[in-house]
Amino acid sequence: MKIVVALDSFKGTLSAAAACAVVAEALARRAPAAEIVQLPMADGGEGTIDALVASCSGHTIAVPRVTGPLPDMRVAATYGWLPEARVAVVEMARASGLPLLEPERRNPMLTTTRGTGELLRAARAKRPGKILLTLGGSATVDGGVGAARALGWEFLDHAGRPVPPGGVGLAAIVRMVPPSGMTLPRVEALCDVTNPLCGPNGAAAVYGPQKGATPAMVRALEEGLANLATRCREALGKEVRDLPGAGAAGGFGAGAVAFLGAELVPGIAAVAATCGLERGLRGADWVVTGEGRFDPQSLQGKVISGVRDRARRSGTAVAVLAGQIALPRAVWRDAGIAIALATSQNVPFAHVKRQPEAYLRSAAEQLARLILN
Repeated sequence: MKIVVALDSFKGTLSAAAACAVVAEALARRAPAAEIVQLPMADGGEGTIDALVASCSGHTIAVPRVTGPLPDMRVAATYGWLPEARVAVVEMARASGLPLLEPERRNPMLTTTRGTGELLRAARAKRPGKILLTLGGSATVDGGVGAARALGWEFLDHAGRPVPPGGVGLAAIVRMVPPSGMTLPRVEALCDVTNPLCGPNGAAAVYGPQKGATPAMVRALEEGLANLATRCREALGKEVRDLPGAGAAGGFGAGAVAFLGAELVPGIAAVAATCGLERGLRGADWVVTGEGRFDPQSLQGKVISGVRDRARRSGTAVAVLAGQIALPRAVWRDAGIAIALATSQNVPFAHVKRQPEAYLRSAAEQLARLILN
């Protein structure tokens, strides 16, 4: 029997690699002759570097000093390096993330993606064949302008002066000057949202308030992003205003396309392709996937749905282990899940957090009895 273990992280308790190791150990004890393949997964958000480094025998590279979410902040960050594939993985949240700021300091008029651009610049120095840039968890609504500046772009106002950093500078952009001689390898920007750059479902209206924007700030950010879209169309010939995913990470989806030449791709698709999930599923009898909470979103572009889709193509049965299951049995069965087990249904999170391995191990042992008998 061949079993592939491909779990996402259990947020707040276990990384994807740690969760996969617990499940694989429980299955191996029950079936020592089985071939068990561990492929930690992620959906392109937080934890993508850790999952891919674990799946692809990679490592992280420290960048001791980059700009944080505010222009005067300096933070230590890392990016992932997958040597066999020569792929660099940059998580914008590690330099420009919302958790790096205390709530009272969150202000998308001021926050910048410059530190993410500095990480991209450091990753470029490794001469990768491709860079995976994860868009998520950001403190910013600057359309990726800060990151572009770190890579040599200039954004000037009507008097030819550099515009201020952060969302406050977007409305003042009159001219954009690309860097001379700076090239990036192929960039895939990972996002799991389809929000456009502007409008009621755009970056300012939907994500601005989550990052500290007042209603007046949302209006100003909307005006700035609309101006950015106009400048991208006029100066670069790139239509980003209504591009699905352009609104991701405070408009960094649009900026990644316009300034980095990136392709916007679903996170789970990029992670699955990079770690070779389809190859791993060949000849597999079962794949075990899961995350902290199995709910309707899990079936809409998250790890569980991505694993399920690829398992269908290989004829592999799917089992889900999740901390909580918030879907009726009929729904997950209709979605192609053969077994779904909760590790800690109705258990207070404070209890789970003290011993997450024990709860997951118990569920994995229950799963082993079901699939191995």
